[in-house]
Amino acid sequence: MLVLGVETSCDETGLALVRDGVLVQEELASQTDMHAVFGGVVPEIASREHQRMLPILLPKLLAKAGAALPDIDAIAVARGPGLLGALLVGLSFAKGLCLATGARLIGVNHLHAHLLAPGLEAELSYPALGLLVSGGHTHLYRMDGQLEFLLLGRTLDDAAGEAFDKVAKLLNLPYPGGRYLDELAQGVTPDMRLFPRAYIQNDNLDFSFSGLKTAVAEELARRPHLALKVMPTADSLRERGVLALTGQPEELARIAASFNWAVAETLRIKAERALEREPGLRGVVVAGGVAANSFVRQAMARLASEHNLALHLPRLSLCTDNAAMIAHAGWQALREGYCHSLDLESVPRGRAVPLDWVRQVFSESAQRSVQASV
Repeated sequence: MLVLGVETSCDETGLALVRDGVLVQEELASQTDMHAVFGGVVPEIASREHQRMLPILLPKLLAKAGAALPDIDAIAVARGPGLLGALLVGLSFAKGLCLATGARLIGVNHLHAHLLAPGLEAELSYPALGLLVSGGHTHLYRMDGQLEFLLLGRTLDDAAGEAFDKVAKLLNLPYPGGRYLDELAQGVTPDMRLFPRAYIQNDNLDFSFSGLKTAVAEELARRPHLALKVMPTADSLRERGVLALTGQPEELARIAASFNWAVAETLRIKAERALEREPGLRGVVVAGGVAANSFVRQAMARLASEHNLALHLPRLSLCTDNAAMIAHAGWQALREGYCHSLDLESVPRGRAVPLDWVRQVFSESAQRSVQASV
């Protein structure tokens, strides 16, 4: 079964082809430099850029994969959560292709797709604890299978990725700034008393990073000399590195390392609490943009090792928004017989994505195709 994945939930325009759970080819157009000028994603610009790029990326993808539109059996599209306008562009594109080709349509929960992304590289160990850490979400799940997700804890205010970006903005680093804070902290011993591990003095599995963000803001207010006088361009940061552009490299690096450690430890503490409460888990899945952070990866690797659990971390290119994870998650649902009709709706951030797919009765030849892909 050949599945086309469409990803337009925020500021990444992505298309990918997955055949029977294996990534065939992908195309991605990033808008990062465009939105960096504004210090964050501008929804209207993101939507228009998706609309411009999708018709450009599709023929490139098909040519690289040696495929044609009639070869596509189904189209998986990110339906939410995300920016409503951006989601509508991708969903309209997917529906149009379905009408033109007769391909089946499946709407994908963007968050679940992140958690399933490591399955593109290795079979996941179920049941598993899933930790999703991104710019908009910090969630804990019990994952009992490819389609079975139970939400255990969620972010109450600022997500971990949002805290990274806001701290970076205080230092006058360009959006998205989490990568630069991670780069600053490499090889530096953190001060474990400098910043609090946020919202851990409780017995729940929810997250709140607003207090940590405020603590960092107050500390930086006492050290105004640490903020870069002029925001560097992404090109200059790539060429020279962030440390070369600051006048106080050691002091700034210690601040960055301490903040990274506080975030990673908070995630580890809550994840360990979840492991103690959920019996029979066999693996730990970490996904989302912040899963690329080296402190988070090290903390979760240590946690999995201490509990003798399999650790599933996606490669860095699968941490950020991408269409490969959408196609892969869609394939998982399609091979179980689920699909959506063309009245599928987008779901913006702040609303739960419903499980409103239906099982479809396939023809005998289609059934053989699905069974062959399992």
